[in-house]
Amino acid sequence: MDSTNTLTFKVARKNPELIAPAKPTPHEFKLLSDIDDQEGLRFQIPVIQFYRRNPSPKAKDPVQVIRDAIAKALVFYYPFAGRLREGAARKLVVECTGEGVMFIEADADVTLNQFGDALQPPFPCLEELLYDAPGSAQVLNCPLLLIQVTRLKCGGFIFALRLNHTMSDAAGLVQFMSAVGEFARGAEVPSIPPIWDRHLLNARDPPTVTCTHHEYDDVPDTKGTLIPLDDMVHRSFFFGAAEISALRSLLPPHLRRCSTFELLTACLWRSRTIAISPEPEEEVRILCIVNSRRRFNPPLPTGYYGNAFAFPVAISSAGDLSKNPLRYALELVRKTKADVTEEYMRSLADLMVIRNRPHFTVVRSYLVSDVTHAGFGQVDFGWGKPAYGGPAKGGVGAIPGVASFYIPFKNSKGEDGVVVPICLPAKAMEVFVKELERMLRGGDEVADRNTGVFIASAL
Repeated sequence: MDSTNTLTFKVARKNPELIAPAKPTPHEFKLLSDIDDQEGLRFQIPVIQFYRRNPSPKAKDPVQVIRDAIAKALVFYYPFAGRLREGAARKLVVECTGEGVMFIEADADVTLNQFGDALQPPFPCLEELLYDAPGSAQVLNCPLLLIQVTRLKCGGFIFALRLNHTMSDAAGLVQFMSAVGEFARGAEVPSIPPIWDRHLLNARDPPTVTCTHHEYDDVPDTKGTLIPLDDMVHRSFFFGAAEISALRSLLPPHLRRCSTFELLTACLWRSRTIAISPEPEEEVRILCIVNSRRRFNPPLPTGYYGNAFAFPVAISSAGDLSKNPLRYALELVRKTKADVTEEYMRSLADLMVIRNRPHFTVVRSYLVSDVTHAGFGQVDFGWGKPAYGGPAKGGVGAIPGVASFYIPFKNSKGEDGVVVPICLPAKAMEVFVKELERMLRGGDEVADRNTGVFIASAL
């Protein structure tokens, strides 16, 4: 169900370089949207892709192929080659300078097989596979992408990337990575032309908040309940057909048709709350990232690569969430997802302007993002689909431990499912594992034969 990997190896890196667009690009200023530049997206997010060797005797060097392809892709995605500036009222704008993205060439004395059968976060020596070049991690006045390509002893390679999240969400990033892959395979233009159009998600004039946005409530951390920054443990948990079936069996029949996302989110939110054990009367929150592209009428244009999601939130007291059956959490999650409409997104952009672009609430909060349909696993640089593609770790962002991703995954038995990286303090992780295992054994809820009511069993 869970995985850790203690493999160690050495990586030899060349000095970072800048890859500029292959042709001259416009020098202009492009405003980000009022969804892009909120405080909660002003951080760097890591992605990693593992590729097997190309058996062809004419196999090319992946470093050179990808370096050239990035330069060609930046002609079309030239804002990525610029630098972020901050203007009045904290408004972010890309100065399209054409300076380029940061690129690192590296070699590792390890084979892909040594990473094990189950490639999943947390990955060993991640800081070597995605080197934090000095001065590269700031939000402003820095390269917007850092890319490292590491050759492996077996002939395979690792493509690792760090993105300034204000520029793109998962769908937008995959669109750019796919374009790089197309150029690497010989294309002359990307199959999906990139569309900037960030004005589509700007605040109205005048801005008017018309929806409730509890995800941006100002919640004081009066009891010091933010996840500690030290003693954090990263582990991944696999949910295949058997695990999902076991969790569905805990629900009453009329709720068993819920989505896998809804089911997993309810399960993990409840288990995590029990693990961190807040006071029963304290509020706990689950923020569900919801892609809004198709919730507009008409939908946002194909090719739009900005951030186009919301963080709708479900709220419960810790006591109610921990003691009630799984259906309680599930119903809260389902209602929350349905809240995101076009009007909700308009209202959200207005709130950002009115309230100076606040950070989403992190106190006693847990955030989940489903990237199973983002397309990381389809990115092909000419070596086929990756053995693993997606987020490099969980717990990213300003406060470690707050966020998890749902990543498509095939385990060592060949079973398809979802892998979820979790980041928690060591003691809380022990409780989380026990709680999750108990739920998967069917120990979460039992039907009282006399009343027909679902009740939670004791730990």
